[in-house]
Amino acid sequence: MSTFPPPPTAHTAYDFAQVDVFAERPMEGNQLAVFCDARGLSTEEMQTIARETNLSETTFILPREAAVERERGVRVRIFTTQEELPFAGHPTLGTASWLYWNHPVLRGADVITLELGVGPIPVRFTPSEPNQHGVFGTMRQNDPVFGAFLRDHAALAPILHLGTDDLDPDLPIQMVTTGNPFCIVPLRSLEAASRLALSQSAEVRAYLQRTGAKFFYFITRAEAGSGADWHARMQFYNGEDPATGSAAGPAIAYLVRNGAAASGKTIVIEQGVEMLRPSRLHVSATLSGDSVTNVFVGGRTIPVAMGRLFLP
Repeated sequence: MSTFPPPPTAHTAYDFAQVDVFAERPMEGNQLAVFCDARGLSTEEMQTIARETNLSETTFILPREAAVERERGVRVRIFTTQEELPFAGHPTLGTASWLYWNHPVLRGADVITLELGVGPIPVRFTPSEPNQHGVFGTMRQNDPVFGAFLRDHAALAPILHLGTDDLDPDLPIQMVTTGNPFCIVPLRSLEAASRLALSQSAEVRAYLQRTGAKFFYFITRAEAGSGADWHARMQFYNGEDPATGSAAGPAIAYLVRNGAAASGKTIVIEQGVEMLRPSRLHVSATLSGDSVTNVFVGGRTIPVAMGRLFLP
């Protein structure tokens, strides 16, 4: 029988939890690793750990004095396997949910605020019913910034390996950001969405750079009876994201501004279906004159694992 070697000294051990975010049941939604106390880790070490977890994102909580956390929020840093992000949706919701369960002072609070690279983001919690998994939280994102309308379907379709008729002719392509810029691309059908196979080619990168976006977010109307209103996919780096909260906020702002969703009404975006990680994102935004505000993105977070990582 094999045995593990003796553990490293305590100062090299870092506890973490793993949660499923925007999930209705365990083993669905978007996975997130949350390092509970990242004090002492350098930026380079955080990036190395994010590569080790190999999840869409990993977050690192940097505890401060209780009075500071009440006033300014809990400091959190977010890393993909490739880079640090100033804001991302499922890491915000998942980390705030872990704090809702575990923070020594803020445990069980109605609202927990995270201090991120884009500033403070509040997350409000709704108590779960006895038969529900995890906890439901809703973040308020920053007000959206919109780029110019793009109607160059003939130029974009070949870059995406799609036909021109796969793109929705009634809605524009547009960059929208609430902290992480996405190029929103409406598709004509679920069938077109099922054929997405986005490569990270030089043409893709150049198009995104021209729009001011970091990633594409593809949306189309969901199947009737699915319980969702819109269906989304987001392919990035060398894989796909099961749920993208930082894109769902821009998407609902885009839909409201373009008259494709009602102002102030909560709708559901489904994502992750094709990769067998179904996710539900509950979103709303308010149109006020020519501006969109009150961008809310919510969903359920479910704890699934705990562990300890040892640095060499």
